[in-house]
Amino acid sequence: MTFGNWTSGDPDEQAVLNDGREQLRAGYSAIIADEPDGGEALVFYDTKAGLAADREWIKSYTDKNVTVIGELPVFDPQATLFVRNTKARLGHCHGREQGADQEPRDERGGGNRPGADPHVAYVVTMQKSEQGVWQTVPTNSGRAGCS
Repeated sequence: MTFGNWTSGDPDEQAVLNDGREQLRAGYSAIIADEPDGGEALVFYDTKAGLAADREWIKSYTDKNVTVIGELPVFDPQATLFVRNTKARLGHCHGREQGADQEPRDERGGGNRPGADPHVAYVVTMQKSEQGVWQTVPTNSGRAGCS
């Protein structure tokens, strides 16, 4: 995973970006490691509701014995804080044109569906834990909507 322009001059926004980046890495690491429960890192970066949703997402790979290979650029981050800096929205895009889903026993790889937009836009709602960690609640995503 590469994170393009994943910086902000605002330290509060940067904290959202940092924790959002690590949560995303934790989710993909769980897929690659075949850990349907998400592992300890994902538990750290997700709320209870976020963890339940992310476990379903991870299982959509692990239940099919599919992993993620290739490059996954993550770009165009937009962090917005509200409710006295206790809640935030983090939008970002994934460029799937260089990444591919692959069954581990099949070296051909699956890739994106023909004609599918290779970009996926995500909007993550986050809330600050008592320990000061920005944790995700369920994520929304959709093809297109990215530059």
